[in-house]
Amino acid sequence: ATKRAKKSHTLKNMRFAFLIGGGICSVGEAVYMIAYYGLKLTDVASSLTVCAFLIGAAAILTAIGVFDKIAKYAGAGTLLPITGFANSVVSPAVEFSLEGKILGTGAKMFNLAGPVIVYGCSAASLYGLIYWITTL
Repeated sequence: ATKRAKKSHTLKNMRFAFLIGGGICSVGEAVYMIAYYGLKLTDVASSLTVCAFLIGAAAILTAIGVFDKIAKYAGAGTLLPITGFANSVVSPAVEFSLEGKILGTGAKMFNLAGPVIVYGCSAASLYGLIYWITTL
C-alpha cells in the first residue's frame, strides 16, 4: 500500500509566504529609505540595502540556524532572490565546514548557487551583447 502525503494547507501556506516575504521586503525598503533619505546616501542606498543588509542578514541567520526555521513556515516567502540566494550559498558552507576550509567550505559553498551564477552571468552577457548590437 502506498502512503499518502499529508495534505497541505494551501491558503495557510500562501498567507505565511505573503506575510513573511512581504515583511522581508518591507524591512529592506525601510533600510533603503533610512539610507537614502535619512543618511543621505543617495548613490549607495540600494547597494547598502541589498548587499550589506539583506544578504548579510540572510547569511547570518542561516549560519546560526534561524533562517531555516523561518523558511519552514514562510516557504516561498523566504526565497526572495536575494535572501534565498544568500541562504543557498551559506547553507552548504556551514554544512561542510567540518571537512575544512578548502575541501569543505570552499568546495561545497557554490554547489547549489553555482549554476545560478553561471547561467545568470551567461544570460546577462548574452543580453548585453544583443543590446549592444541592436543599439549600434
